[in-house]
Amino acid sequence: MCGIIGYLGDREATPILMESLKRLEYRGYDSAGVAVLELARPGEEAHTTLTKSEKKVDTLISKLQANMPTGHLGIGHTRWATHGKPTYINAHPHTDCHGKIFVVHNGIIENFAELKAELQAKGHNFTSDTDTEVVPHLIEANYKGDFLAAVRAALKRIHGAYALAMFSTDDPELLIGARLNAPLVVGLGDHEYYIASDITAIIPYTKRVLVLGEGEVAAVTPLGATVSTLDGITVQPKLIHVDWDVSQAQKSGFAHFMLKEIHETPEAVANAVRGRLTDDGIVSFREFDVDDEKLRSYNEVLLLGMGTSRHAAMVGEFLVEDWAGIPARAEDASEFRYRRPTFGPKTLAVVLTQSGETADTLVGLHRAKERGALTVAVTNVFASSAARDADGAIYLHSGPEIGVASTKTLAAHMVSLSLLALRLATVNGRISLERRHELVAALRALPDQIRELVDREPEIAKLAKRYSRYRNFMYFGRGLSYPVALEGALKLKEISYVHAEGTTGGELKHGPIALLDKEFPVIAICTASSTKDKMVSNVYEIAARDAPVLALVTAGDHSLDGVAKDVFEMPAAEESMAAILNTVALQLFAYHVAVELGQDVDQPRNLAKSVTVE
Repeated sequence: MCGIIGYLGDREATPILMESLKRLEYRGYDSAGVAVLELARPGEEAHTTLTKSEKKVDTLISKLQANMPTGHLGIGHTRWATHGKPTYINAHPHTDCHGKIFVVHNGIIENFAELKAELQAKGHNFTSDTDTEVVPHLIEANYKGDFLAAVRAALKRIHGAYALAMFSTDDPELLIGARLNAPLVVGLGDHEYYIASDITAIIPYTKRVLVLGEGEVAAVTPLGATVSTLDGITVQPKLIHVDWDVSQAQKSGFAHFMLKEIHETPEAVANAVRGRLTDDGIVSFREFDVDDEKLRSYNEVLLLGMGTSRHAAMVGEFLVEDWAGIPARAEDASEFRYRRPTFGPKTLAVVLTQSGETADTLVGLHRAKERGALTVAVTNVFASSAARDADGAIYLHSGPEIGVASTKTLAAHMVSLSLLALRLATVNGRISLERRHELVAALRALPDQIRELVDREPEIAKLAKRYSRYRNFMYFGRGLSYPVALEGALKLKEISYVHAEGTTGGELKHGPIALLDKEFPVIAICTASSTKDKMVSNVYEIAARDAPVLALVTAGDHSLDGVAKDVFEMPAAEESMAAILNTVALQLFAYHVAVELGQDVDQPRNLAKSVTVE
C-alpha cells in the first residue's frame, strides 16, 4: 500500500521524485525517502545520496530543498507501515551491506524471516525491522557483475507481493522495476522513463504507459524499456494511453481532494452510464460483452468487495434479486477466501475494487475462476490486476480518486451495479418495458439531482457543525438504506475517528437501542421506500429514548416533523437512485464533521488508498 517512483532521464531526478511523491502520498504517509545516484565528478566514483524522513512527504521535501542531490537516476517512496514502526530507519529506500544497491517496495515479503535468517548466517547486516530489506541483501548475495541477472535470481526466492524499483551504483544507466501481486507501471517519456506504483504519479510527464504483468521485470536504460519474465524471456507489455488530465489529480481550489471528488460525483455517475444504456433500457458493456443466452444460463450472482466496495456489493445484491429475480449474495472478500466454496460454473462472480489491486478481492476473484464461475471486475483502473485477470471488466471511468476515503467511485460502483442488474433482468424477461423506461429516466436524472444536492453543502455543513460535539453515532436504515447506513457510519469513523456503527431498523430493538441516550445521536435514512413507514415507527422509538435524530427524508415528507431533532430533505428519486443520493449526503456530513474536528481528511490515520496486502 506504499507509493513508489523511479526516474531515469536527461533531467534532474530529485524535483521529479519530490513532485511524484506528493501525488502518491495518498497511498501511504508514515514516512518517506529518496535515493539519487549523484553525478560523478572527474576522478571520483558514482555515489548515491539517501534522504529519509520519519514523517510525511513535506518534511522530506524540506530536507531535500536544503541539500538537493543532483543526478539523473533516482527512486522514491512514501510508506504505509506493515513490518516495523514508521521510523527513520524503517523508511525506504533500503540498501545492501555496501550501500550500492537501493530498493523501494510496495507489498509484503511473506518469507522474509526465512530469507533474513539465511542472509544473516552468511554475514549480512540488517539495520531495519522491515521485510523489504531482505531484497537488496538477496540481490547482493546473487550479484556476479550482472545487476539484472542478480535481480531475477533474487526475485525467484521471494514469496508474497511486491512492486519494486531499484538501481545499483555499478550500473548508473539502469533502472529496474518488477511486480508480483502489486501494481507497477512504466511511463515512456521523451528520452526519459518512469517507474511508478500508480499512473497518477506520472501523468504530468507522460500519457504513454506500459503495464507490467505478474512476475515481470522492466529494465530501463537511456535506450528504452524492455520487459521480461524472471527467467529472462522477453515479453511484449501492454501499452496504454492515459486520457486523464493533470488537473484531475489536483485540488482545483477545493480545500481537500475528498471534497473535490464528492463534487465530481455527478460527472462520475454520468460517465458510468455513458454509452451503455439505450432509451429502451438495453444495457451493453464493451469490455464485458456476454451474449444474452450465455448470461441467461447463470443462476446465481456472487458479489465480492471490501469496505466501501462491499457496501456497494450489498446494494448490488438487493438490485439483482429485486429486479432480475436471481439469487445473489454479497460477501466480505477477506472472509470468503477462507470458506469452502458452494458455487460453480453457473455462478456470475462480480468483484468490486476501486483500484483493481485489492489483495483480498483478487484472491476471491482467482478462487471464483478456479471454480469455473464467469468473472467480471467492476473497477476504476484500466489494465489493473482485477481487470486483466477477470473474464470481463466494467470500468467506472471516474478519473483518479486521490482521497483515501472513496466517494465518487462508490456512486459509480452503485450505478454500474444498477446497469448490471438491469441487464440481467432484461435477458431473463423479468422487467417490463415501462419499468425499463422508468429506470432509464431515473439514471439520466441522477447527475443533476446530485448537483442539486452538493449545491446544498452549506446546509449539511451547518448540521455537521451542530453534531460534531458527539462522540458516538448510530446509523440505521432498511432495505437498500441498510448498506447506505453502514457506509455512512464507515465514512464518519474513517475520517473523523468518531465511533459510529450501522444497523437495520429491525435489528435496532435486538440490542443496539440499549446504547441510545441524549448523547448518542442517530442518523435515520427515511427517504421514500417500501419500508419508509416502518422507519418512521423506529424513529418514534428512538425519540422516546431521548436520542437526537437527524433524519433524511424525501422532499415534501413531514411525517417526522417534531419527532426528529433535525430533518434534511432529499431530492425525490427512484429508490435505487435515492440510495446513491443518500450516500452523497452522508459523505458531505462526515467530511464536515471531520473538518470541524480538525482532522486530516485526505490522509486519515492508519489507512491507505489501495489495500494491496491482506
